[in-house]
Amino acid sequence: MNETLAGWLQILALIGALALSYRPLGDYMAHVLTAAKHWRLERAVYRVGGVDGDAEQPWGAYLRSLLAFSLVSMLFLYGFLRLQNHFLLSLGMKGMSPFLAFDTAAAFVSTTQWQAYSGESALGHLVQMTGLVVQDFVGAAVGIAVVATLIRGFTRKKTTYVGNFWVDLTRIVLRVLLPISFVFAIVLVAEGAIQNFHGFQSITTIAGDHQTLTGGPVASQESIKELGSSGGGFYNANSAHPFESPNAFTNWLELYLLMVIPISLPRTFGTMIGDKRQGYAIIAVMGVIWAASVAIITVNELHSVGSQAGHLAGGMMEGKEQRFGVWGSALFAASTTLTNTGAVNSFHDSFSPMGGGMALFNIMLGEIAPGGVGSGLYGFLILAIIAVFIAGLMVGRTPEYLGKKLGGREMKFASLYIITTPALALIGAGVAMALPGERAGMLNSGPHGFTEVLYAFTSAANNNGSAFAGLTVNTDWYNVAFGLVCLFGRFLPIVFVLALAGSLAQQQSVPATAGTLPTHRPQFVGLLTAVIVIVVGLTYFPALALGPLAEGLS
Repeated sequence: MNETLAGWLQILALIGALALSYRPLGDYMAHVLTAAKHWRLERAVYRVGGVDGDAEQPWGAYLRSLLAFSLVSMLFLYGFLRLQNHFLLSLGMKGMSPFLAFDTAAAFVSTTQWQAYSGESALGHLVQMTGLVVQDFVGAAVGIAVVATLIRGFTRKKTTYVGNFWVDLTRIVLRVLLPISFVFAIVLVAEGAIQNFHGFQSITTIAGDHQTLTGGPVASQESIKELGSSGGGFYNANSAHPFESPNAFTNWLELYLLMVIPISLPRTFGTMIGDKRQGYAIIAVMGVIWAASVAIITVNELHSVGSQAGHLAGGMMEGKEQRFGVWGSALFAASTTLTNTGAVNSFHDSFSPMGGGMALFNIMLGEIAPGGVGSGLYGFLILAIIAVFIAGLMVGRTPEYLGKKLGGREMKFASLYIITTPALALIGAGVAMALPGERAGMLNSGPHGFTEVLYAFTSAANNNGSAFAGLTVNTDWYNVAFGLVCLFGRFLPIVFVLALAGSLAQQQSVPATAGTLPTHRPQFVGLLTAVIVIVVGLTYFPALALGPLAEGLS
C-alpha cells in the first residue's frame, strides 16, 4: 500500500474510533461521577480506609485529602525504589541512588513519568508492577477527580461541598481504568506484546552473535500507561520497542488509548452540566489544534527542508522506527505531546527543527487538545474562563460562564494557573543554561542544544515526561530540579483549580440574558482557539525564537 494512503487511513481510522467512543464512554464516566449508589467492593474499600462514602467535602478538605494521598504515595514509591534489591523479582537490580529515586518518585506521583534511567536495566519486576503501575492508575484517577470538582463547581449553588476525594478516586480506578486497561492488555498480548516474569534471557542472533533480552509484565503496564496518559516505558526505547508495541496496529491502538479518555471527557462535562453543546464546542477547539499539529509535524518530517538525505529517504527517517515510518511517528509525536502521556515511538531530538519545535509547542499549550486524563479538560476550562473574561472586557459587562459570574477572585485563580507552568519551565531552563556544569550535559550546541534543555523543563513542568533527548539528565542537580518542577507543576495548578471550584460552587447561578456570551457557537470556538494560541505564543515566543525557530531559519 502507498505510504501516503496508509498514513491517511490510520488518521481517519483513529478519528472514527474516537468519535464512536465519545458518547458511550463520556456518558459512562458522567454516570460514575454522579451515581448515588456504591458498589459492594467500593464500600469495602471505604471501610478499610475509614471513609464515609456518603459524606462530601469542602474544597479545602478535598485538597488536603488529595495532597495527603499523594505525599504517602511518593514516600512509599521512594522507599520502594531505594530498597528494591531487598524484594522479590528484583532481578539483582540495586536500589536507586537517593537523588534519582526522588526524581523518579516525584515524576510518577505527578503523572510526569520522567525517566532518567533505563527501565530494563534499573528496575526489577516487582517495583515496575506495584510501584510504577499503581501510580499510573491513581495518578490518572486524581486528574479525573479534580476536573469532576470543577464541573461540580459550575453545577452546584450556594454550597461549600465539591465531592469526596476518596469516593472519586475509588470509583474511577475500579469502574473506569481497571476494566478498560485489563481488556486492552489482553489485546496487546494477542498482538505480540510480552507478559511474563522472565528475567534476562540470552539468545543467539541470526548473525551468530549473542544478545541479552529482558522479559517482564509489559503488556499490563503498556495498557494503563497509555490509557492513563502516563507514558513511562518498561523499556528505555518506550513504545518504539517491539516488546511494547510489536506492529503498526499496536502503534495505532496505543494512539487510541492515550486519547480516548481525554477526548470523551468533554462529553462527560456536557452531560454533567446539562448542556451537551458545550462538550461539542470544546471538542471542536481540541480538534482544530490537534489537526493543525499533526499536519505541521507530518509535513515537516516528510519534506525535510534543507536535508538532501531526508529527501532521498522519503522523509526524515533518522530516529524513527521503520515499522511506523514518518506518518506513524509524526501522528504519535503530535498526540503524545498534546496529551500529557509522554510515551514516544521515535526520537524527537532527530525531528526537523520545525517538527520538533511543534512537538515542544504542543506541550507549551498546556496539553489541552485533548490533554491529559482529567488535567487536559480542567486546563481547557481555565482557558475558556480566560476567553470569556476577555470577551466581557470587550463589551463592558461582567463576564459569565455557564451561569456563574467570573469576578476578581475567580480570575486570580485562573491567572495563577496560567502563569505557573510557564514560570517553572522558563526559570528552570534559564537556570540550567546559566550553570556551566549543567550546560555541559547538552549533546548539541547552539539553538538545538538550547531546545533540548527547554524541552526537558517544559515537559517536566507540564507533566508530560517525554524527552527531546540528547541531554544528560542523570545528575544530582537535574534529578532534584526536575523532581521539584514535576511536583510544583502538578500540584500548584490543582490547588488553584480546586479553589476555583469551591468559589464557583458557593455562587448562585445567574440566568442567561441577551448580553450573555453563547459559549457553544462557532464564534466562541474561534475566540477560544485564538486566545489559546496567543496566550501561549506571547509567553513562550522569546524562548522558541532562541531554539527551534532560530535553528529552522538558519
